[in-house]
Amino acid sequence: MKRRRHRDSGTLWLAGLVTILGIAACSGAPIVAPTSGSAATPSPANPPGTVSSTQGPASPVAGVITAVDSAGLNAVHGFTLRTNGEKVLHFKLGVLDDPTAFPPGHLAEHQLTGNPVLVFFKPEGTELVVYHLEDAP
Repeated sequence: MKRRRHRDSGTLWLAGLVTILGIAACSGAPIVAPTSGSAATPSPANPPGTVSSTQGPASPVAGVITAVDSAGLNAVHGFTLRTNGEKVLHFKLGVLDDPTAFPPGHLAEHQLTGNPVLVFFKPEGTELVVYHLEDAP
């Protein structure tokens, strides 16, 4: 009897991720995923439950990525994060202190997997500007 060979599930997962990221990078549109089963719809600058930089938490903050504003893997402009305390924060990507340790394009993978991110930022006017990213513990 012939034994069926199955591909390694990690290889399939990686191939799917690469395909999704490739399509997103070529589309030129922001990478956005709906949260909590809701449809992706435009929202005001600070919808209910969000925090502006004037009332924002202290840096760093941990949470899951719910949206990535990107024109491709190498052109990430910002992202939205839901903290462990259920607050929604909008971040602008600034100059990262070590972009090779956590490339901005890696945020899309965190969005897909739901793995948390640790974000170091500083308020600049009304924006929260990111200068360092890490995988959250």
